[in-house]
Amino acid sequence: MINEGGILLHIIVPVKQVPDIERVRFDVKTGRIDRSSAPAETNPFDLNALEAAVRIKEEIGGTVTVVSMGPPQAESTLRDALARGADRAILLTDKRFAGADTLATSYTLACAIRKIGEFDLIICGEKTVDGDTGQVGPEIAEHLGIPQACYVCEIKEVTSNYIRVVSDFGDAYYLVELKLPALITVTKDINVPRLPTFRDKVRARKAKIEVWNVDTLAEICDAGRFGIRGSPTMVSRIVIPEVKGRKGEIFTGPDAVEKLANILVEVVR
Repeated sequence: MINEGGILLHIIVPVKQVPDIERVRFDVKTGRIDRSSAPAETNPFDLNALEAAVRIKEEIGGTVTVVSMGPPQAESTLRDALARGADRAILLTDKRFAGADTLATSYTLACAIRKIGEFDLIICGEKTVDGDTGQVGPEIAEHLGIPQACYVCEIKEVTSNYIRVVSDFGDAYYLVELKLPALITVTKDINVPRLPTFRDKVRARKAKIEVWNVDTLAEICDAGRFGIRGSPTMVSRIVIPEVKGRKGEIFTGPDAVEKLANILVEVVR
């Protein structure tokens, strides 16, 4: 799948801590997710992105840096990423980052990547389960001015100069070659994320997590574009659709069969 050994790539993987989407509640009045209503976990699509990065590192060499924007408790997601094979972890946490839409989020992550310095490849999950927009990865690429490929379901080849991938657009598969540095977003079909061992978890627990805030990035970026100040969009209203049960109808009398037959005819039409 991946060839040309002996090269070293720096791969960056943005990861996000999300609430358990099966248990979380929505605050209809504020239009926001009540993140305190459910336990937190790593966004499942980001685990596929991290696994793809670690496999590239293991096969051709390099390092993997994970970056997450969130509250202080998002540190646990970064430690999980370290246990799964990442080498460096950076947490972007500051109340001034709060309330960010996809544009402000992608801008903040792009600023952090600029501060990190040279890189070869950025791998993002296709989307997050709490937002489901699929916008942040492509927007990071636009902020950084690098080529991108979305919905990647297979990595064919990686070299020091380019990456060749297969993108699944639903009605067709496309073989795409990107000159590095580049960004890809991956689907859940690309791999099965590994489970960290106990030893990996112990090692990650002792590892250093770098913590950056607005001031850390302000020298290279416009702080007015962070958080809610930098967000041109907002959720004005959340509507939770009513779940309706099946409706039953009982036919009786001598014409019951005829009524049922007429209904089946209408359904077929």
